[in-house]
Amino acid sequence: MLRTLHLQRSVQPIRLTPDFVYTGTLRSPFFLSIHMTVLPNIIPLFIRDAVNEMLGAVGQAPVNTLEQSNPDVALAYATLMTVSREVQAEGWTFNKEYHYDKLKPDAVTKHITLPTVSPLMLQVDLSNNHKNTTYDSVIREGKLYDREHHTFEWDYDPLLDITWLFDLEDLPRPISDHIIARACAVFASRIVGDQTQYQILIQKDAQTRALALEYECSQGDYTFFGHPEGGDFYTSYQPYNALLR
Repeated sequence: MLRTLHLQRSVQPIRLTPDFVYTGTLRSPFFLSIHMTVLPNIIPLFIRDAVNEMLGAVGQAPVNTLEQSNPDVALAYATLMTVSREVQAEGWTFNKEYHYDKLKPDAVTKHITLPTVSPLMLQVDLSNNHKNTTYDSVIREGKLYDREHHTFEWDYDPLLDITWLFDLEDLPRPISDHIIARACAVFASRIVGDQTQYQILIQKDAQTRALALEYECSQGDYTFFGHPEGGDFYTSYQPYNALLR
């Protein structure tokens, strides 16, 4: 459920029901834009600590629980989830999977329905193999759609390349640190709008980004000659091998 309200600051303080959270931004000195979405009933301590770090970035006191009636807390949580999704959508070694064969067509409809619970699939593409050459897949209506044959029906089990969306607390620490740092910068720009503070947080974001890329390069085993689908097929020259001849 999504609702949008535009309220003047002169009206009564905003009170949110337990079914909604505040995820809006200050658009101008006189208007407040609010988007409301459902907040999970159970939130891990790692997420609470991340939200507290975001609150600390704008000079707010930490909280013991994430209450939906607190607009700043709710905005911080929504910002954190959005940034997490954006960063993971880039595709990293930890959340990309090649030649995935667990999605099967339904026995009756022949439709391939994507998961609706965590972990979700951010991107789904057909793997490069001979069976998939005459098909072209995209995600539509939560299912896999074949653009080549203009249908949701699949008559075989396709191999897929997946980009997953994992929970923040399950991510490698360099990646989660980068997400939290970027969320702090975005959150501060929405709440405070101070350019000096924003630049300081952006520098922190750039630092954690560098550490995340270092982790990615280490885990991915990338080479100068490319990295075809998770495999390194290049064997570099090793002088001692000449002695074997």
